[in-house]
Amino acid sequence: MILVVGASGHLGGDICRRLVSRRRLRGLVRPSSAPEAVSRLQALGVQLLEGDLRDRASLDRACRDVAVVISTATITRSRQPGESIETTDHHGQLALVKAARAAGVGSFIYVSYSGQIGVDDPLTTAKRAVEHQLRQSGLTYTILRPSYFMEAWLSPALGFDYLNRRATIYGSGHAKISWISLSDVAEFAVQALDNPTARDAVLELGGPDALSPSEVVRIFEQVGGNPFEITYIPRAALEAQRAAAPDSLQQAFAALMLAYATGNPIPMAETLRRFPIQLTSVRQYAERVLAA
Repeated sequence: MILVVGASGHLGGDICRRLVSRRRLRGLVRPSSAPEAVSRLQALGVQLLEGDLRDRASLDRACRDVAVVISTATITRSRQPGESIETTDHHGQLALVKAARAAGVGSFIYVSYSGQIGVDDPLTTAKRAVEHQLRQSGLTYTILRPSYFMEAWLSPALGFDYLNRRATIYGSGHAKISWISLSDVAEFAVQALDNPTARDAVLELGGPDALSPSEVVRIFEQVGGNPFEITYIPRAALEAQRAAAPDSLQQAFAALMLAYATGNPIPMAETLRRFPIQLTSVRQYAERVLAA
């Protein structure tokens, strides 16, 4: 049995879709999870169990008779009332590692984020604390550290409004980033189950090319055939936003924007020799979302 924590999210749901025909799956979903996401999991045939990273008893139940835990859960895309990075991404994930250990789970695949991203902020602190706990737990672990997700950072939600041909760029727009697709991270998680090189490994994950935000805009202009209106947010403004952030989630996003302005290129040649995955390019992503 494989337990997917965060199964109702985009990444967790994609992992379930890829695995359900091959493995017995249990998905941990919150009572407040989106009904349509829960319905999709039920239609796939995933065994669902209600629980919460803040509820240790529910984690103990979820880990019972489980061989592998895959955790993609984070509040950065779906914060619910009463949740914070500290309660969920930090202490909740630490509790999940402890529950997995107590239940005799064999291995744990954890989706963190790139070691080159972030500064001293609550989300980085949480991610690194969970990674440390995993290394000390005695569980076989795989830590996936993806770079910036195309589906988030190249979307209207974070200022890249390709439908209306407007883009907000953090920093000068010249720093290169290895943008990665959520679907490719899902495939790395799936392949990590059976790939011996994933055992007790930390994998930095990026896309096939390191491209600056300005280069990304040019690709979208070429694919869509229309120029973009660009707004640049200078580093000083991002620093001020971080200093004024009222809570840990907004502090984390401000830190991520600052790291975006610095760049995050990740060489992938060696990783792709071990994991035969055809990575999604920014151009392919642009063609898909503009066609839709």
